[in-house]
Amino acid sequence: MDSKREKDNETECAKITTVLLKSRTGEFDLESIMFLKLRNLGIYDLGCIGDCINLERLDLSGNNITNLGPLSPLRRLLVLNLSANRISNLEPLSSCEGLLSLNVAGNVILSVDNLHALKSLKKLESIRLKDNTYNYTNPVCKNLSYRTLILENFPNMKVLDGERVVGRGSDLYQLCKDIDDTIKSMYKNGQLPELPETKPWVDDGFWEIKRSNNAIVDEAYKQFSDVLHECRLLNSRAAHVISQNEQTISFKNQPKQYAV
Repeated sequence: MDSKREKDNETECAKITTVLLKSRTGEFDLESIMFLKLRNLGIYDLGCIGDCINLERLDLSGNNITNLGPLSPLRRLLVLNLSANRISNLEPLSSCEGLLSLNVAGNVILSVDNLHALKSLKKLESIRLKDNTYNYTNPVCKNLSYRTLILENFPNMKVLDGERVVGRGSDLYQLCKDIDDTIKSMYKNGQLPELPETKPWVDDGFWEIKRSNNAIVDEAYKQFSDVLHECRLLNSRAAHVISQNEQTISFKNQPKQYAV
């Protein structure tokens, strides 16, 4: 009896049904479901998941899913976790126009070509194909250049395999690519060509302070010295005149004395 009950429960979880969704979320109306976590339930049939049209975050990791067709109506979906399944075709996700983050680590995605269906998703900025924490990967990750190929196909990508790859948009990626291209262009037949001997940027003695031989500058300096000397003389004369005036004023202000 107990074994039969366990088998019935396993059958219920193998396919997503209305009953399963309502019991998991507590929502009576499937359109009211916005967050859904169905991890490690042995699910292989997504069933009526497409009826949750307002779903924004969905976690289906650790199941046996191969067909993503029922996910195509989820246009408001923002975050989708499909890690640790058996997925090879991502085509149905091309209609999930609001998707920002996709985790498909631990599946059977063979090449970057399998990701081309996602190029229409203009908001997609995070893809995970490999997760070292759980030892999840995909066959495509064996290609040493898969990261470069993905970034070339998705210029708006900001996070790849959990690592931030750009600073602003794709500027950082483009900068790294330009540096790589420059380095590659320097090699010929796998060897770095001999570079000419380096030369200093400026001639010897460039930074030394030298007295100008320019006649105009010298004449200007002489005129300035003459003016400065004349100012000093005028200042001395003015001080003398002020001193004499102060003495005169002081003498006039003295009280008059009369002889008796």
